[in-house]
Amino acid sequence: MIGIYFSGTGNSKYALDVFLKEFSNDPAMFSIEDKNLVEHLCNHDELVFSYPVQYSAVPKILRDFIHNNSEIWHGKRVFIIATMALFSGDGAGVLGRLLKRYGAIITGGLHLQMPDSIADEKVLKRSYKKNARLVEKAAEKAVKAAALIKSGKYPQEGLGLLSRISGFLTQRLWFVHRTQKYSNQLKIDADKCVGCSKCAKVCPTENIVMRDNKAKGNDRCTMCYRCVNLCPKQAITLLGKTVIAQTSIEKYIE
Repeated sequence: MIGIYFSGTGNSKYALDVFLKEFSNDPAMFSIEDKNLVEHLCNHDELVFSYPVQYSAVPKILRDFIHNNSEIWHGKRVFIIATMALFSGDGAGVLGRLLKRYGAIITGGLHLQMPDSIADEKVLKRSYKKNARLVEKAAEKAVKAAALIKSGKYPQEGLGLLSRISGFLTQRLWFVHRTQKYSNQLKIDADKCVGCSKCAKVCPTENIVMRDNKAKGNDRCTMCYRCVNLCPKQAITLLGKTVIAQTSIEKYIE
């Protein structure tokens, strides 16, 4: 069993790590940005995917990865971990359906509520104590799910018809346009930018470039929020106009 993840502020990576450590002290897990990932995938039939849902949909970068490697998934047994700030309906199911198109066998799904990473919106902002407790509870749930799987029982969260209807009616019906294409809405305040290039280095799509010692966004943002949460001068926004609270998983784990 190997783990594959896409993670913005670290929630999905952390969840996968906790989950896999119930199976091995040295879990094998790889980001979809890893240039050697396809080779690893070809050598394993049991996979665990971990990713953050966006409006109860799959981030564009992850969807592209699935499509671009469509020949890999046939016959693979896949368990899906979906992380979310509140509720997604069918977070595991939406990725599961995509993988099933290419012949994957979806063994189960797990939904984990984690700290919100959308740094420039007031909605879902919580205190440090509440976020730390969310992470603790998510880890406990991941460990229990792994224990169930070892006994042959796979959690099925987000995979049923009711979950699919819920995900569609509460989020995708209204916001699906935000995840169908890469966004060109990333905004960088040149007056605040100090040219540290941290944002450009962490961007998974190379959407941010440095010009004249200033960061500049283009039209290939996958809304992972890494740059917004990392910028030391809070110079970057995406959905909102002002950075409210920057977060990363490192704040809540020891």
